[in-house]
Amino acid sequence: ILDEVDCITDVPDSHWSVDDYYDPVPRATDKTYCKRGGFLPDIDFDPLEFGLPPNILEVTDVSQLLSLVIAKRALADAGYAQDNPHAAETGVVLGVSSLQQITPLVSRLQYPIWQRVLRSQRIAEPEIDGIIAKMRLAYVTWQEDSFPGYLSNVVAGRITNRLDLGGINCTLDAACASSLASVQLAMHELHSGNCDMMIAGGVDTNNTIMAYLSFSKTPAFTSHEHMRPFDAESDGMLIGEGVGMLVLKRLGDAERDGNRIYAVIKGIGASSDGRSKSIYAPRMEGQELAVRRALRASGCDADSIGLIEAHGTGTATGDPTEFTALRRVFGDSGSSRIAIGSVKSQIGHTKVAAGAASMIKAALSLHHKVLPPTINIERPHPKLALDDSRLYLNTNTRPWFSDGPRRAGVSSFGFGGTNFHAILEEHSPAKPEPGTLRPTPFAIFLHARDGAELLVACETASVTLQRDGQPAFRALVAVSKAGVIAPDTARLGFVAGSLDDAVSMIDAAAALLHADVHAESWSHPRGIHYRRRGMDVSGKVVALFPGQGSQYLEMGKSLCLEFPAIHRAYAEMDALRREHGACPITDVAFPPPVFDERLRSEHVRRLQRTDHAQAAIGSLSLGMYRVLEHAGFTPDFVAGHSLGELMALCAAGVLSEAEYRTLLHVRGHAMAQPPASGIDAGTMLAVTGEVDAIEPFVANHVDVTIANRNSPSQFVLSGSRTALETLSAELSALGHRATFLPVSAAFHSHRVAHAQLPFAQALESVRFAPAQLPVYSNGSGQRYPDNPEAMRATLARHLVSPVNFRREIETIHAEGGRLFLEIGPGTVLTGLVRSILADVPHLAIAVNPVKANDSSLQLRDAYVQLRVAGVRLGDLAPEQPLPPGDTTRPQLTVKLNGNAYVSAATTAAFEAALAERETVHTHMSDHAPEPEHAMTEIRPTPRYDNDVRDGNATDPHARHLAYMAEHSEKYFTLMQQLYGLINNGSVVPSSLELFERGMAHFHDQQATAQRVHERWLQNQVERPPAYAPPMLPAVATTGRTTALAYSEPVRERLLAAPVPTSVVRDRAEAPKLPEPTMPRTTASAAARVTATTTDSSEIAAILLAVISEKTGYPIDTLGITMDLDADLGVDSIKRVEIMAALEGRVIGSLSSLNFEHFAEMRTIGQIADFLAAVEKKAALHPA
Repeated sequence: ILDEVDCITDVPDSHWSVDDYYDPVPRATDKTYCKRGGFLPDIDFDPLEFGLPPNILEVTDVSQLLSLVIAKRALADAGYAQDNPHAAETGVVLGVSSLQQITPLVSRLQYPIWQRVLRSQRIAEPEIDGIIAKMRLAYVTWQEDSFPGYLSNVVAGRITNRLDLGGINCTLDAACASSLASVQLAMHELHSGNCDMMIAGGVDTNNTIMAYLSFSKTPAFTSHEHMRPFDAESDGMLIGEGVGMLVLKRLGDAERDGNRIYAVIKGIGASSDGRSKSIYAPRMEGQELAVRRALRASGCDADSIGLIEAHGTGTATGDPTEFTALRRVFGDSGSSRIAIGSVKSQIGHTKVAAGAASMIKAALSLHHKVLPPTINIERPHPKLALDDSRLYLNTNTRPWFSDGPRRAGVSSFGFGGTNFHAILEEHSPAKPEPGTLRPTPFAIFLHARDGAELLVACETASVTLQRDGQPAFRALVAVSKAGVIAPDTARLGFVAGSLDDAVSMIDAAAALLHADVHAESWSHPRGIHYRRRGMDVSGKVVALFPGQGSQYLEMGKSLCLEFPAIHRAYAEMDALRREHGACPITDVAFPPPVFDERLRSEHVRRLQRTDHAQAAIGSLSLGMYRVLEHAGFTPDFVAGHSLGELMALCAAGVLSEAEYRTLLHVRGHAMAQPPASGIDAGTMLAVTGEVDAIEPFVANHVDVTIANRNSPSQFVLSGSRTALETLSAELSALGHRATFLPVSAAFHSHRVAHAQLPFAQALESVRFAPAQLPVYSNGSGQRYPDNPEAMRATLARHLVSPVNFRREIETIHAEGGRLFLEIGPGTVLTGLVRSILADVPHLAIAVNPVKANDSSLQLRDAYVQLRVAGVRLGDLAPEQPLPPGDTTRPQLTVKLNGNAYVSAATTAAFEAALAERETVHTHMSDHAPEPEHAMTEIRPTPRYDNDVRDGNATDPHARHLAYMAEHSEKYFTLMQQLYGLINNGSVVPSSLELFERGMAHFHDQQATAQRVHERWLQNQVERPPAYAPPMLPAVATTGRTTALAYSEPVRERLLAAPVPTSVVRDRAEAPKLPEPTMPRTTASAAARVTATTTDSSEIAAILLAVISEKTGYPIDTLGITMDLDADLGVDSIKRVEIMAALEGRVIGSLSSLNFEHFAEMRTIGQIADFLAAVEKKAALHPA
């Protein structure tokens, strides 16, 4: 968000085909005129982490899967990564609409329509079956997990199930307001005491073609490539995908438990639009009512709101309607202005999840004290009438300053006229939690005995980083943070934001070292700094502080967002100015964005005012110094230029921070005030040239004096504007460059004597403490006197005395100063030092040299230069987390994004079917022939094709007969066990459920096998002679008749099996196992019956293999201590499948199992031990 990234892209190939569905004409039938949106990236999903068998992923909506990931992350962020003592009282309420997984399941059921269409084209019946079989392969099959897989309420249910939460779980649908509706319901649960913790938010991964068609026909999409809420050219929205969740607790509980608190929800309001133009047209009155109800519920005044995260969809009607409703609530005048924005400009309208994104954005803004941007606004919508409103569009990232608790409003409105608004407030803990706003770059250092060894170290580091990746980068950062560079070693340093940055920088450094391994020092424009050995900096470090003229808009913005010390320095100056009736300096330094160049120029001129510029420069210099001081920076000398001399006195301990701020304000205010009526305050002219050559011209103008002797080739003149304009023309004619400075008076001359009196009066109330460091005076170019009264007198003359900065620097250098660090905005003093000391050894570094560049990055570059030079410093940002080191992926991961998950196997099967060519026969008459008369060239019967082509056409048929007999035997074995349990009186509900679901599953398996076998038999009839084995005659009977003839006996026996009823009997009679009516082939029997074992480890190995086969978990991801239910998600039906698969491989017969014990076994190891005991008993006591 803060980096103003536009996440809108074209529709990815994984979702739907633009060629198939896109048409730029909005009214095109069954087409969408939009092909842009916000899409989730690929995410590694570990089924084992959540105990979900891989086999069910294809029939489980991706919303359910990704919600598990986000819920777990949310709880971890709240401090419950390992243990949640509130689990039993934690609920989940989420906004969820229709899920996409139902679409392929329903589409698969449209085969009657396909059949009618194909028949209407007079295509032969067998060909129709083949075509439909291929079409079905495009969709996932129905199975036991299909039903829960597409239910929206199961999104919440899976979370509570897999994370073992005991509170309420439900989902709700209020269209695009669903997320805030879920927050309101979650708050009710917390207020009532039903739950102690809640997960609320929204889930929407539906950027399917159905969603695009829906919004296309409204129509609501923009014709542009980007989302542009509140812009004059905006004409619609773009949709996005998102999963967002918030962990909510009662404030007192969260404080008691030491949770990280991002924000406090003060109140929430809801309303309906009532009767309006249409079901989806926004209504201003309804939105206004929701906002007013939220303010009333929160108990907050409208004037205290500083940010509103609007619904802001970018529609031509919606944006002006929303803005008008907000103006009616917050008015057009107030004590402060209110920033308006919409995260939809960056990620699109995430529909049901939109409110969650808005809440997260607002909460983070409060937590980090930042006003976030809204992008893609070039010119505000004219209907907003911003010029007359206290509301403004915040289009760039700015620090958020406030004289009271920061508060934000969040709006979310949905189709159907449902409106929600929430009021959030920042949380101010007694002890602020350290942390960084966002990932920040790292200072990296490498050092070795000499340049040659450093070259080898660079080459080795590059290879290591590229080979080992993130772990190696993390280690390098850790060493750089804590390591000490020996004075006599070769060293280099740079700033890198990532592994790739580090490799690139190291490779560039290696190339430079290779070119000249004996160089003393160099600096690369990319920010790589090298020295063959450290400087002798002991007692030689100088801190310099700039004066007026170095200011620029938004100076130090990145630093202010990252370092609390800098934010605090600005905020404390704001407080002082408010006490004196002045505007906050941050309103001037960080003004609200404007869209007119004239207004931008006005902002620049406003900051140039003396009272504003001096307060801003002084605040930033103080904050920067405190950050460096925190890292261990301690200068040996301090000095400043003009205004900067006050900061030098503060750094030396002469002035306290409070006294420093007071003098800054008084000095700036006094100098900004016009003198008595009729007196010209004058101005200043900077001149480049030799002072000795120009001084005679200055002497000819009595109204001009030399105010600043900055360097051998630069000085500044003060005087009346008339005299300076004349002198400027003379000097320009001689080839000298003369530039008027943007100042309000002729500083450091008698023309500002009117400001000296109030400044001197302020000095009288200040206590001058003994200096802890040598401080140098601009006026004399020498050290300040030690006597406090002499210090006061020297500073009192400062406003009207000329500045001799050149002499000051020469004196410091003569007394040992060698390394000069300019602390504050700009690089003016650094340039002057380099000019003054051009012929003598020195090093000059600026902390913030380029106003257009990132100030945080520049501070780190200065830090690197200091350490490379030999200054002993600690970590600049100790709270900055190390980069992630462990990037190893789990053994089992699948890639998920917002689209429905389809396995590679399913995709391959469909593609293979498409590649299989069909010869389609049509009928010459109007009457469809009987199926047995039709023939196809190749039939899609993948399970038996290989058998036929190998000349084993009878094997599938024999295996089918054996399978049906085996199915019958297993069924009656299970029934015998059930009756045994009934007679023993040991039936429990779990046992009945196990048998009931197991029987249903067995019947499903039989029906599936029967259908497949019928298809195979029919295929043998229809297959051309070229594919039939030479020794077999053509089959005369139809497949359907043959299949029924073989399956009927088994079907009769299954239907005739006794079923338990509610009638109570003294003793149940167990069914007798019938003799199989179908022969078993020798090959089939041999394949099933193997020698059993009583060794628990061998049984465990077989069991792991079977579980892998039935669930889809790779065998190397399974362990014997895993819980079948909790870890693997194996339910009772899956247990029956596993049990059946073990017969003949581990156990001789199902009849030897105690099913009640089997159902209670939890881990794989327990089951292996149980089966070993069963087989051991069977071996000792054979039947």
